[in-house]
Amino acid sequence: MTPPVDPILIQIGSLTVYWYGLLVVTGIFLGAMVAAHLADRAGVDPERVWDMLLFAVIGGIVGARIEYVVTPPHWAYYREHLTQAMMIWEGGLRIYGAIIGGALGVLLYSALYKIPTLKLLDFAAPGMALGHAIGRWGNFINRELYGPPTTLPWGLDIPPAYRIPPYNDLQQYPPSTRFHPAFLYESLANLALCLLLMWLAQRRYERLQDGTIMALYLMGYSAIRFFMDYLRTDGTTAQPLALAFVALGALFLMIQYQPWKKAGLAG
Repeated sequence: MTPPVDPILIQIGSLTVYWYGLLVVTGIFLGAMVAAHLADRAGVDPERVWDMLLFAVIGGIVGARIEYVVTPPHWAYYREHLTQAMMIWEGGLRIYGAIIGGALGVLLYSALYKIPTLKLLDFAAPGMALGHAIGRWGNFINRELYGPPTTLPWGLDIPPAYRIPPYNDLQQYPPSTRFHPAFLYESLANLALCLLLMWLAQRRYERLQDGTIMALYLMGYSAIRFFMDYLRTDGTTAQPLALAFVALGALFLMIQYQPWKKAGLAG
């Protein structure tokens, strides 16, 4: 498995457009279409979703960058170069910061326009999973987000120039070495999560408490990320955050549905 194109899509003078950026924007747009569709089925004006999009995207970008900048080992550098902390085009975004920042953007929008926040988050959740599934193909084109060596037929070809230690040791890992396509596993898992959440949102909407779809998204994505981090070779781990989000999602669902009352255990 080899990326069919160069990471740079278009370069005109100092203007450079990357495939990664195009795929991220495509994921956001298609995710918003899913959210608008779910809003329409629930009897909410889908234009509300498109109006909300700007708040969610700005909040997501800011949150993703903040998480990247303040986490080790990056903070040691950025605290001495604060102006570079704003240069997101140089790379460096984190998913949980994007989720938190995007949710805060939705919260601000819902407060301004008096729309229930949890409903909006439920509409957005399946689209977030879809956007993530699409965006991961940008990692494929960038020759990144790969796992350890594999002999499986779908192994990923990573040129030596793109490898990180110890896989750049060509004595131990010659150019013919193939690697687990971690980006593909995560993309497919997020696509499956999107389809499951859409099914629940469309077939079980009237039976669900507000916020259920978003909580299931957080738990589902966090479970995916927890196990995927065992394959990642870039030294980045979000497992503690993943466990925290699974716990928060489960706690939210328990509060919403209060199963102990249905079981006759209420005091």
